[in-house]
Parts: sequence; structure tokens; C-alpha cells
Amino acid sequence: MAEFTVNPTRRDPYKNFKFQVKWDGKYVAGISKVTGLKRTTEVVKHRAGGDPSTSYKSPGRNEFDAITLERGITEDTAFEQWAGKVWQLGAALGAEVSLKDFRKNIILELYNEAGQKVQAYNIYRCWVSEYQAMPDLDSNANAVAIQHIKLENEGWERDIAVTEPAEPSFTVPS
Repeated sequence: MAEFTVNPTRRDPYKNFKFQVKWDGKYVAGISKVTGLKRTTEVVKHRAGGDPSTSYKSPGRNEFDAITLERGITEDTAFEQWAGKVWQLGAALGAEVSLKDFRKNIILELYNEAGQKVQAYNIYRCWVSEYQAMPDLDSNANAVAIQHIKLENEGWERDIAVTEPAEPSFTVPS
């Protein structure tokens, strides 16, 4: 079976550097790194008293690892606003957390080298468990200032409506 059904001559897997993240119906500016999507299923071991020394294994609960989003610091306040919904310093008693809307569903989209969307994942009920507004600062460094948020989530699934696009071919002028 071909690895790519629409583009059977393609041999290279997709690269990891073209992607976008969307929440509240908008793309989030400047995200430069997203940690991987990982699910772990607990192993439940069991055996009956009369069985030999070997135990049987069956699947248990699923856990979905947190996802970290990183981006260079700009004037966009999307990370700060979302993190503020989980805990707002100085808010009135009982109003520290915005229970109504501190969780969001997000979409992670992967693109091929031609900029065509090739895969998308829906990530459900995310909330900010860690927010770094400012990195360590160093007057001797030569680097971009990075902020990040860590998102807890309750699961993700691939959006099967996003299918492999026909990749364009170009003619080189002579």
C-alpha cells in the first residue's frame, strides 16, 4: 500500500515546521512550537488465584498529556487573557476563576511544504495550567524572548474531514 494515496509518487513524510493553532475561531499569532499529542492507556494486570504465575493485561484509563505552546513575545495578549481566566489576581472573592469559559477546544493544523492543509486535530476542553509571561532575560544573549502556555486537555482526535490534497506540480521555465 502506498504511504500517500492521492500523491503516490511522494516518498517524504510531512515536515514538522508548517502548522497553525486556532481557538475561538481565529488563528493564534506567532506560535513557533507545539509539543506532541500523546495518549497513554494504563495497563490493568489481573489473574485468578488458580492461574499460573503469569498475569493477564487489559486496558484501563486513558490519559492525555498536556500540550505546551510557545511563541515570541509580541503585543498580542491571547496567552495572557486565556491564562487569566483560570486565575485572576486581585479579583473579587469567588471571581478568581471564570468557570463559564476557562476551557476551550483548539485545532492544530499541519501543512505540507506547498502550504496545503494535510492533517488537523481537534483538542478538547483545554485549559491553561501554566503560563510563562516572560523568560529569563540576559543582556549577553542574542535570542528571541519566548512565552509559553501549558494546556491540560481531555482528549483529542484527528479531523477525518481533512484529507490528503493533490500536491501541485510546477514547470521550470527554460
